[in-house]
Amino acid sequence: MKRLLLAALIAGASPALAQTSPNGVRTLNPAGAIKTEGTWSLGTRAGDFVFVAGMQGVDPATNRLVPDPEGRIRQAFLNIKLIALSEGASLKDCVRLTIYVNDLSKVAPLVDKVQAELWGGPPYPPRTMFEAKRLFDDDIVEIDSVFYAPQKTK
Repeated sequence: MKRLLLAALIAGASPALAQTSPNGVRTLNPAGAIKTEGTWSLGTRAGDFVFVAGMQGVDPATNRLVPDPEGRIRQAFLNIKLIALSEGASLKDCVRLTIYVNDLSKVAPLVDKVQAELWGGPPYPPRTMFEAKRLFDDDIVEIDSVFYAPQKTK
């Protein structure tokens, strides 16, 4: 138990957030990430896959939504990128995106623009984008993602 506590503190996570299930599913809480509240985790690693929670454009420095729509979408992708990088994956290792938007005609072009900039061009991961009647905090976007990040053998 002392080793788990020490490892969690060294990794910059609180002991309650850095946990591993009996089957080896590990919750993720990398340094510099947004702060979670409630009954969810930023992500999990299950074998060679990293599952990132639906991310909004929350600025990790303030834990508040970025005001500008394009900036908010960029921040949502950057929040995802931070978690993926913490597990040895890049955006190019993304194997699935599901993007929820509050207004498809207004937000989808911004998502396309920001995603193209951050990915640096094709190939892009498979993606589903659809309009939801209402998102958490009445937000404009939430992005759910899965990454392939083979575990390194020591």
